[in-house]
Amino acid sequence: MPAPTHSRPHPATTGGVDIRLPWWALALPALAFVALLALILNPSDAHAASGDPAMTHLVERAQRLLTR
Repeated sequence: MPAPTHSRPHPATTGGVDIRLPWWALALPALAFVALLALILNPSDAHAASGDPAMTHLVERAQRLLTR
């Protein structure tokens, strides 16, 4: 004996899922991006340990390309 099927009283929605993010979920990555971009644009402010001179050369070249 087949089971009866029930139809939905309301039509199915085709809209997207409503997800709300807190304000800091967008603000923190944006702040981190701006801080890293500032360090790349002015590497003299980054007081890192003395590293590979090739890396310093690469950062300086990237800075020159961005300022053109």
